[in-house]
Amino acid sequence: MLGLGTGTFNRGDEAARKFGATDVTEAKRLLDVSLDAGLTMFDTADVYSGGLSEEILGEAIKGRRDRVILSTKAAFRHGPGPNDVGSSRFNLIRACEGSLKRLRTDYIDLFYLHIFDALTPVEETLGTLDDLVRAGKIRYVGCSNFSGWHLMKSLAVSEKYGLPRYVAHQAYYSLIGRDFEWELMPLGLDQKVGTVVWSPLGWGRLTGRLRRGQPLPDGSRLHSKEVCAMGPKVDDEFLFRVVDALEAVAAETDKAVPQVALRWLLQRPSVCSVVIGARNEGQLRQNLGALGWSLTAAQMARLDAASKTPPAYPYFHQDSIRERIPSPMA
Repeated sequence: MLGLGTGTFNRGDEAARKFGATDVTEAKRLLDVSLDAGLTMFDTADVYSGGLSEEILGEAIKGRRDRVILSTKAAFRHGPGPNDVGSSRFNLIRACEGSLKRLRTDYIDLFYLHIFDALTPVEETLGTLDDLVRAGKIRYVGCSNFSGWHLMKSLAVSEKYGLPRYVAHQAYYSLIGRDFEWELMPLGLDQKVGTVVWSPLGWGRLTGRLRRGQPLPDGSRLHSKEVCAMGPKVDDEFLFRVVDALEAVAAETDKAVPQVALRWLLQRPSVCSVVIGARNEGQLRQNLGALGWSLTAAQMARLDAASKTPPAYPYFHQDSIRERIPSPMA
């Protein structure tokens, strides 16, 4: 299953245009194409373009709210005040009310905590989410960018007090970023928390446009130092080793490089949805080409081998005792 990320939706905020400048007209067109293809989940956040992403998405879904699944996120800093950040009761209630207003809806299907807030008791956070669920303002709760212990502690508190349980974890995962597999994937499988992948093409590095010895293509967001600083550092030789494998599989399958990269994710354990981004209709249609076909076991193995990196401790040690700690990929 694919979902459309709306971080590119922007009405003119210059500071956010590095991520895209999709206005209302183009947003409506992207939703038309998505719905025609069976893609019904649309993801945003209160901090995307300072709330403009939610506003534009709200306008784009007008008249078809019952056909879409809306997810949004809160907890990132959205103002200068001491209460303009985090997962406190005060901030979450205000954030949810603000999102509902901007999205022009009475309820949010999936409400994520964008980050873990270690300064607010987990009981307060989950108790607030419980109130919002009982009020009918949100249907399900999820988290994003949590560490393994963040998520497990939250699940334990949910079970102890009968509070809403995180059903999804929106996390970074790609062929050039497989750290997710060490702790978060086994946890998701064990606790039945679905994975919703963000930045599946590794900050645009797996679009097929990057080539050895060639400058960055025009229009690449990797030209932005701020954007690059938000993501992990990727060794060039490792990147191009993965790109070489993607190109080989793309030639075998008669698919584009990003379609293969997305397809690989869709066939990974715990992954229930992959959030794709699109600055225009052409990019969206290309990404939708990841649906309706499958990679063979041999092709998956080739991509696995090309993208494998040595795990950190204790995971490299656990690799030697798989008799008692099975791999999630087994």
